[in-house]
Amino acid sequence: MGKRQFLLTFATKRAAEHVLESGSLGFGEEYMGGDIQVEGDFRQLLRFGTDAAFLNLPLGLKTKLAFQHLRQTSLNTLSRAPKHIAHHYDLGNDFYKLWLDESMAYSCAYFRHEDDTLEQAQQQKYEHICRKLQLKSGETLVDIGCGWGGMLIYAARQYGVRGVGCSLSKQQVEYATDLIKREGLSKEISVVFEDYRKLEGTFDKFVSIGMFEHVGKQFIPTFMEKAQSLLKREGIGLLHTIGEERSTPGDPWTLKYIFPGGYIPSLDEIVRTMGEIGLVPTDIENLRLHYAKTVEEWCTRYEAHVKTIEKMFDASFVRMWRMFLNGCVINFRYGNPRLYQIIFTNGLNNSLPLTREYMYR
Repeated sequence: MGKRQFLLTFATKRAAEHVLESGSLGFGEEYMGGDIQVEGDFRQLLRFGTDAAFLNLPLGLKTKLAFQHLRQTSLNTLSRAPKHIAHHYDLGNDFYKLWLDESMAYSCAYFRHEDDTLEQAQQQKYEHICRKLQLKSGETLVDIGCGWGGMLIYAARQYGVRGVGCSLSKQQVEYATDLIKREGLSKEISVVFEDYRKLEGTFDKFVSIGMFEHVGKQFIPTFMEKAQSLLKREGIGLLHTIGEERSTPGDPWTLKYIFPGGYIPSLDEIVRTMGEIGLVPTDIENLRLHYAKTVEEWCTRYEAHVKTIEKMFDASFVRMWRMFLNGCVINFRYGNPRLYQIIFTNGLNNSLPLTREYMYR
């Protein structure tokens, strides 16, 4: 008999019944509340759940109705979107500083080598995107969902671009604005507190990193239409997003506690909608394993600072984020999620390089 990898304990009969009734939602809520205890390798338990469909049990009728109501009340309308973003991103910059890299990139990094640090990999991600966009000095760049400003700052500093980014997190905007000022880049780039649907202007290049997952299924065409209106004719854009090969039901626990209003699109939905709008996909790269490594790094840093986090938030919050981050590792290594970087142009562009070599020079 092999060594035991984990021990799962239900403190109450009701906790076990909740899991049987509500699948991943029940497991997540009981774990957060402390009525499910895990000793040993928590990540291995989550992998077991993925393999055995333990967390994908059929939902009971009451849970199905509640999930349906949750979806209906989680649409990212102009009025609801700021609340949904604040729920996740306005937890405090000090919280995210504990486990993100120095540039505060909360998205998939790019590991050129197995032993790259998270800091190196995030800078390499920015460079990889800049090369894909074929950025040139003096060009203009719009960054939809710019986070704490890392991409814009890198592009301005390394490539001499001018641009603007938008976010619906007040704390992100304040942090990015202060950092841009300290970097001496206030004349070149800016970050505004604005919904992407209200942005105006025309730019040479377009980028959106880790924001598309918040758009919601009903607003995918709206996002693509806005991308087209912001990007000059024949201009190059890049969409960096989690996606799947096929549409699958969203996870009710994640939708309720982590990303209200979120939706993971299929690759088909993305590409088909681009085509219907007049955007032309020219290159698609799947960085799934890069995201698994990224979140593994986040998990390590999170646990290294867990005592500090316990002083900032309650025990339920700490367990919630532990489950979320470790679940992401397992999902990207063994589940359905992918990480796509999709290059596209606004209409046909016949001046693009014939090969992908320009990305790696």
